[in-house]
Amino acid sequence: EVSTAVLARYQRYLYHHRKEDGGPLSLGTQWLRLVVVRSFFRWLARNHLILFNPASELELPKMDNRLPRNVLSLAEVEKILHQVDLTTLVGLRDRAILELLFCTGIRRGELINLKLYDVNIEKRTLFIRRGKGRKDRVVPTGERALLWLEKYLDESRPVLVSEGKKADKENNALFLNSQGGAMQPYTLGKVVSKYVRTADIDKEGCCHLFRHSMATLMLEGGADIRYIQQMLGHAKLDTTQIYTRVSIKKLKEVHMQTHPGALLKPKRKKKK
Repeated sequence: EVSTAVLARYQRYLYHHRKEDGGPLSLGTQWLRLVVVRSFFRWLARNHLILFNPASELELPKMDNRLPRNVLSLAEVEKILHQVDLTTLVGLRDRAILELLFCTGIRRGELINLKLYDVNIEKRTLFIRRGKGRKDRVVPTGERALLWLEKYLDESRPVLVSEGKKADKENNALFLNSQGGAMQPYTLGKVVSKYVRTADIDKEGCCHLFRHSMATLMLEGGADIRYIQQMLGHAKLDTTQIYTRVSIKKLKEVHMQTHPGALLKPKRKKKK
């Protein structure tokens, strides 16, 4: 019989377990194994297959929010944007996608799910339906991003719909693939990664790279973190606060360059 004590022993086992190289299991691995156990017993209890849920008080390891590994500078963002061939139908689409990713910090899945009626040109907003946590939100969109979006809607999308092999005139997805069908997350990731590589920027990531960069640059520009939280669709402020830790690097840089005390070099005593 699995009891609370048995699960506690299992948790201690995971904590003390050593891999072949002698290293401990990462917190992420421990968390994943325990969350499966907890979810299984929750399912058993919900379906009345057990009288008592022994995992109800099982505490998962606390995971520190990881700092984004890579953040683009504004110059790097501009360099990526200028890799797009604007003489092609997919080029116009791709420029609109990149502009929206950077302007709004939208997630890859959220962008894929955008419909034509989710864009409000007059109000300069995007309506993001059922984002992470199945929550809706409205985010503002910059003038330049809207300009490229309108250009795509006027000059590219209608042709993709009328000439694409997989086109469906009833398809109201905002962004279409080269054959006129709805884009898939994998395709979007490949498209964005291609432009990052073409720009000779050695930073991992694709769509989330723009999301992290938008949040960090807004914070460094003086935006209140609560507004960034709303833009990103974070349920908890703690999640957004990882960007304050990223911008500390910038703060140190500015401090070293501008603070009178930081500019003073200590006099070293000469060795006799």
